[in-house]
Amino acid sequence: MSVVIETTIGDLTVDLFISERPAACLNFLKLCRLKYYNFNLFHTVQQGFIAQTGDPSGAGDGGSSIWGVVEGPQKRFFEAEFLPKINHSSAGMLSLVSAGKNLVGSQFFLTLGENLTSLDGNHCVIGEVVEGHEVLRKLNDAIVDDSFRPYQDIRITHTVVLEDPFPNPRGLQAPSRSPSPSAERMKNGRIAADEDIDDTDGMTAEEMQEMLAEREAKARATILEIVGDLPDADMAPPENVLFVCKLNPVTTDDDLEIIFSSFGVLKGCEVIRDRKTGDSLQYAFVEFEEQKSCEAAYFKMDNVLIDDRRIHVDFSQSVSKVTWRGKGRGIEGDYGKLDFNNLRDDKDHRKPNNGRSRTEYHKERKRTEDSRIRMSSAERRKAREQRHQEQSERDDRKNLRRRTRSKEKEEQNGSRSKNWQNESVRENSNRERNRYEKRSSRSRDTTQRRHSRSRDREDRRRSRPRDQSERGRSRSRDQKERRRSRPREQNERRRSRSRDQTGKRPPQNRDRNDSRRFHSPQERRRNDDAVGSHRETSRNQRSPERRQQSRNREDHRMDTHSSRNKSPEKKRKLSVEKSKKQAKKSKRAASSSSDSSESSSESESDSTSSNSSEDSSSSSSSSDERSKRKKSTKSKQKKSKSKSSHKSKKKHHRN
Repeated sequence: MSVVIETTIGDLTVDLFISERPAACLNFLKLCRLKYYNFNLFHTVQQGFIAQTGDPSGAGDGGSSIWGVVEGPQKRFFEAEFLPKINHSSAGMLSLVSAGKNLVGSQFFLTLGENLTSLDGNHCVIGEVVEGHEVLRKLNDAIVDDSFRPYQDIRITHTVVLEDPFPNPRGLQAPSRSPSPSAERMKNGRIAADEDIDDTDGMTAEEMQEMLAEREAKARATILEIVGDLPDADMAPPENVLFVCKLNPVTTDDDLEIIFSSFGVLKGCEVIRDRKTGDSLQYAFVEFEEQKSCEAAYFKMDNVLIDDRRIHVDFSQSVSKVTWRGKGRGIEGDYGKLDFNNLRDDKDHRKPNNGRSRTEYHKERKRTEDSRIRMSSAERRKAREQRHQEQSERDDRKNLRRRTRSKEKEEQNGSRSKNWQNESVRENSNRERNRYEKRSSRSRDTTQRRHSRSRDREDRRRSRPRDQSERGRSRSRDQKERRRSRPREQNERRRSRSRDQTGKRPPQNRDRNDSRRFHSPQERRRNDDAVGSHRETSRNQRSPERRQQSRNREDHRMDTHSSRNKSPEKKRKLSVEKSKKQAKKSKRAASSSSDSSESSSESESDSTSSNSSEDSSSSSSSSDERSKRKKSTKSKQKKSKSKSSHKSKKKHHRN
């Protein structure tokens, strides 16, 4: 819902927030329909802050709501909505003025600045200006006094309600036409809005020229300020410095100092020269300690001949002595500190400018901002669009910068991570190499040790069979010698026995033996048969002792043959049984020798048999000892082999 507010400086179109502020909007719409705001004065205009109106008297303390107008003064104020919150975020917001505790009447104001947070929560925002921002700028540039009241009246001439969705309250009667202004509403005005003001009334031509020159100088100063060449348009150059030009290139600083020192004490005299070549630029600055001496030099030294050149002297208009840090950054004072006294502060709009009246201040502001005032609504819209585009471009640039920075950071982090990974890979590879080298060195050492041990073992094994073979050879030699000695002894014994027997036998046998050599083969056969029968008879006629000895010999042979193929335990058992049998046989032999009464030949035979049995027992015992020794050596070899293999396995596991 919209309302058009017609003023003496232009028209304003306002859109109301009906859904958020229904009661407050109803009050404002019905007052506009009653033409309650016609000829109301903008009694308070604070630059960059607010422009307030709505009081029919123009004093700023009156006004009533629609219910107070219809029903009486007891309902002058009503409680407006305060939720949802709407802030005074931009210029052109329309708000009803609160009288305290969220009570509002007819007075309202228009915001002339942005982000007015001091007004949030205290006053009720009901609408926003959609068209007529140039009127707001004119309001903002109005010339006011110390109490922020404009010198020239700015009034509401008419209000037009474009659409009203609310029903009229009881007793409300809208007028058929706009009423004429009353004396009450026009009494607090100063200069009428349609009255022309001529500043040149009563002034001479010279005064008018001076006024124009001052205006031009101020306009130039403001232009220099806008461009950035001056920190402030009202800044004046120093009054004790002279500007000298049209100098001869031959003139030096010392020459000028000697000439101008006749007027007073000098602080400095400098001829400006080119930086690269050092040639004079034919102008200089002369600074005096006192302003009077500077003025005297100005009046006497103009158009004076120096070095065949007539110079020109003027007061310096340069502010190069002021150490200005830049636009909006302040000026460095005498003590090196920042001084903002010479800079304009546009933010403090409630206080007048330093040393100047409000009229002069606002006139200057009006001149500087004529270009903005002359802009049409279409141009302002274009300007807004351009501003929005510039802002969006700035935001895009910021986003791009952030993205590029984030990408650079990610790349740096990635490169760091890659470097870290490469370093970690290198470290791991170096560690693995060191470990591999250690393992290889250990394996080499272990292999060398194993090879050395295996070589020692092989040497031992090779040496052992040599020793064993030598031992076996020595043993075999001993056995062979014993075996050889035994049959010799036996043969000798047999020969002795045979000799004894031959002495007892008849002599026929000799003849027979001798006859074998000389008889025919038939006779030899006969003799052999006779000898064989004689042998059988002799065998049958042998004594039981000799039979037993032969049996023992056969048993001994069988035992030795079987002992080679039997286990050591069985061999031990057989040896024990044999020893027992031999003991029994010896007892029997002793008993038989005591009882029998045989001849010496038989005793001798017994002694020989006992000797033979002893020899057999000794031979059997020696064979048993040999077999035991062999078994013990074999068991020791097996144990040593098992121990060496167990130790090698343990070392392998440790490695």
